Amino acid sequence: MMESGGRPSTGQLILLATSSAVTAILYSIYRQKSKVAHSLKGAKKVNLDQDLKNILMEAPGKCVPYAVIEGVVRSVKETLNSQFVDSCKGVVQRLTLREHKMVWNRTTHIWNDCEKIIHQRTNATPFDLVPHEDGANVTVRVVKPLDSAELSLETVYEKFHPSVQSFTDVIGHYISGERPKGIQETEEMLKVGAMLTGVGELVLDNNTIKLQPPKQGLQYYLSNLDFDSLLKKQESNVKLWKILTVIFGFATCATLFFILRKQYREFREKQRLKQMQDEFRQTQEQLRHDMKTEGGDTVKNVCVVCLSNIKSCVFLECGHVCSCDECYQALPDPKKCPICRQAIARVVPLYNS
Repeated sequence: MMESGGRPSTGQLILLATSSAVTAILYSIYRQKSKVAHSLKGAKKVNLDQDLKNILMEAPGKCVPYAVIEGVVRSVKETLNSQFVDSCKGVVQRLTLREHKMVWNRTTHIWNDCEKIIHQRTNATPFDLVPHEDGANVTVRVVKPLDSAELSLETVYEKFHPSVQSFTDVIGHYISGERPKGIQETEEMLKVGAMLTGVGELVLDNNTIKLQPPKQGLQYYLSNLDFDSLLKKQESNVKLWKILTVIFGFATCATLFFILRKQYREFREKQRLKQMQDEFRQTQEQLRHDMKTEGGDTVKNVCVVCLSNIKSCVFLECGHVCSCDECYQALPDPKKCPICRQAIARVVPLYNS
C-alpha cells in the first residue's frame, strides 16, 4: 500500500532496502569468488622434478608467486599415529567431538536437528611433497598447512555415542525444548602417502623449496583433488553465487518497479482529480456569469441542488419549489425536501409560462 502523498509505505521501503543490501552482499561475495577462481586459473603449473630448482633459481626473487604442484605426502621426522586405527599414520590429525540434539522451534512447532562442536583439536607435524616416482631426489616443504583454505583430510574413525536418558530427563528435555541425541566422535587425518595438490607461493630458501601461503590475498590450497577438478569446483561455486546475485537483483528491480508503478498511478490519479476540480470550478464560474447576465428572474428559478437546471417540481406537503426533476430523482430514499428536510409525500410538476 502507498501512504498519503504517494510516498511508499514503511514496509515497501524496508523490503527494498533489505533486498538491495542482500543483493550487494551477494554481488560482493560473487566478485570475491570470481577473483579467486580467476587467480587459480592463472596459477603456474610446475612439475616436481629435478628442473624445479632451476626454475626457481631463474625466477625473480627465486619465487613463483602462485604455483600449482602435485606430489605425495611424506613426513619429515616423525608421524602422527591414529588413536583408534592401528598402523594408520599421518602428518595432520584432527579430533572432533560434535553434539547432536533436537531443538523445539516455537514458531513452526516442530523439532529441528541441531549440531554443535563441543571440542576440536588439530595436531600437525612437518611434511614434504615428493614425486610419484621413486628415486627422484627433490622435495617441497609444506609450510603452515593449517592456514590453507581447503585442507583435505580423510575420515579414518567415526562413532556415535547415543545419549542415555531416564524418564525424568525426557520430561525435562520436553519442558526445556532441547532433546540430546548423542555425541559423535570423529578422527580425520592427512595420511602419509596421500596424493596432494598444493597451490600457493613456491620459493627457494637456502636450498630448500617451500610451498607457503601466497601474498596479495590469493588462496592457499592443499587438496586431494587434481588441479582441473579443483578449478571446476571453484568455478561451480562462482556460478552458484552468480545465480543467487541475479535472483536477488531481479527481486530488487521488481520491488523498485512496483513502487514506481504505484507512485505513477497515484500521480495520474491526482492529475485526473485536479482536472475534474478545475473543470467543475470553470463550470461554476460560467454558471454564475450566465446567471448575472440573464438577470435576477433566472437566478430565482435555478435549481438549488445543481444550480444549472430550472426548477420544475413542487414538493408536498411543504410546498417548496426548489428542485429540478433530475435532482429530485437523485435524492436518496426516503426523499426529503432540500430546504426544510420534511418528508416528500408527493411531487407536482411546475409549469412555467
